[in-house]
Amino acid sequence: MMSLEIGSFFDLVCYLGEMSDDISRPIREFPDCGHGGPADRIFTHNSTHVFGDDSDGKDRMMDVSVFSTRPYDRRFLTAANASGAHRLNFLEPRLTVDTAKLAAGSQAVCVFVNDLLDAEILRILADIGVRLVALRCAGFNRIDLREAARLGIHVVRVPAYSPHAVAEHAMALMLSLIRNIHRAYNRVREGNFTLDGLLGFDLSGKTVGIVGTGKIGTVMARILTGFGCRVMAFDPVRNATCLQMGVEYADFDEMVSAADIITLHCPLTPQTRHLIGAGSISRMKPGVVLINTSRGAVIDTRAVIAGLKSGHFGGIGLDVYEEEGDLFFEDLSEHPIQDDMFARLLTFPNVLITGHQGFFTVEALSAIAATTISNISTFENTGKLVHEVTLDMLYPAADAS
Repeated sequence: MMSLEIGSFFDLVCYLGEMSDDISRPIREFPDCGHGGPADRIFTHNSTHVFGDDSDGKDRMMDVSVFSTRPYDRRFLTAANASGAHRLNFLEPRLTVDTAKLAAGSQAVCVFVNDLLDAEILRILADIGVRLVALRCAGFNRIDLREAARLGIHVVRVPAYSPHAVAEHAMALMLSLIRNIHRAYNRVREGNFTLDGLLGFDLSGKTVGIVGTGKIGTVMARILTGFGCRVMAFDPVRNATCLQMGVEYADFDEMVSAADIITLHCPLTPQTRHLIGAGSISRMKPGVVLINTSRGAVIDTRAVIAGLKSGHFGGIGLDVYEEEGDLFFEDLSEHPIQDDMFARLLTFPNVLITGHQGFFTVEALSAIAATTISNISTFENTGKLVHEVTLDMLYPAADAS
């Protein structure tokens, strides 16, 4: 368990008692994710460890239904569960109202960023005996925390795993855009070796604005400092480590007006939702490059598209998207994209999008799996909740009015 370290206001909003760069979002209605896959695609990892005793003297095991399973989830969670603490029932479908009953017989469900836990689904889970939701991610924006609390279902998460993974991915998007690597790659594969249209610029000496200087933002600041950038930041609480690196804190309007590149590393809260909108975009420099590896709804997609059409943006790099639930982590290559705004983004040559893979490194997946299993084990063995998600994380007392 990590020690208490509050280096950012955004960390404090994300979770109380431990530091994080990711994610909260006001509760609202979410559409069904779809693309769940057939319900018979179920894989079970049988563990051998037995803990506790039922009242009749028979040994029992804790069953955990793992939704949205991909091969890498099975690999890393099985390795983290090597001691046999739990029986993991791997399910390929996402958690939806139609798939929730697949968790029958489990005391816990393990879910990912695009699984849905609204009031209806939570009631189904409670009726079949689920008492713990273990997020294998930091974000909890798709959970109705009020209903979970009313039903007595506890929620735990992975507040931090590898800030380097996300920061380095943001840096990869940034470098690819300013040097047109994505366009050059496609040209060379087609035998086109001309350089027209591929002119970039030096990163050294440029001003880069960071929104959110928690763990990921701090790593990003360190990387950018190494490139010789002037680093500015917006965060209501100043991070001492960033100050020691020479990061210049400013208010939001001052930062976006001065920056050549802006990179987002803040949680999604009522205060940061559509932080990047028509107003803030109008104050940005012409040719500004915008990177978002935080949460999709920090950006107003319609406003960004308008800025791209007007030529205001030099480049946009996204690893997240406001309505990604129906897109990311699915193979839709044989189907037309139904999201018109996302399809429009793909038409711009200076837009580079990856499918929420910033976390996707060996180190990060190992840490996510280890923390997830540890969270479940601690709850089952001691009744204590480590990395619990509570309502006051969405609406901290300091923000109450």
